[in-house]
Amino acid sequence: MTASLLRASVCVALLLAAGSAVQAQRHREPLTQVEIDQIRDASWEPQKRLTLYIQFTRARLVKLEDMRSDPKTKDRPRQTHDLLDDFQLLYDELNDNIDTYVDRKDDIRKPLKLIIAADTEFQAKLRALKDAADVPADEARQYEFVLTNILDTVETSAEDHRKLLADQEDAAKHKKLNSNSSAKNGKPE
Repeated sequence: MTASLLRASVCVALLLAAGSAVQAQRHREPLTQVEIDQIRDASWEPQKRLTLYIQFTRARLVKLEDMRSDPKTKDRPRQTHDLLDDFQLLYDELNDNIDTYVDRKDDIRKPLKLIIAADTEFQAKLRALKDAADVPADEARQYEFVLTNILDTVETSAEDHRKLLADQEDAAKHKKLNSNSSAKNGKPE
């Protein structure tokens, strides 16, 4: 009976370890439930949906700046890494949504202008973090990889967004874009 109890204990321990490993591999959901609901409600409105992604992505940078300037912050490198990771996930979602609207041939010229302006803002804030002189080298190393990846992504995407806007302007001249009331009037509904 002792051997079977030992085997059962080992099996339970292995199952718990496997569950923990799977849980550790999952990304956190970068959006709150309220944000998820807002995104879902705007699924067919490019102007509104893309504007929400800009807003939520910007909010992560503001939260990052606030956290980094708070002297009471504990485990600053980990929190910086996690907020940068959230930013990356949201920015990738923004790009995925742009791709979806482009595939549908939706007119997203107005939101693209907002995205291009946000790209410039994001680049400046991320570069400021990378170049911050008051960050100890050992702390910066803990989030350097994710920050470098994000900067590369934003820089590449900014170029893509500018090119896409030019393509959209050309397509609009030839009436090859689907009109969308939200994208057309430039105002979130």
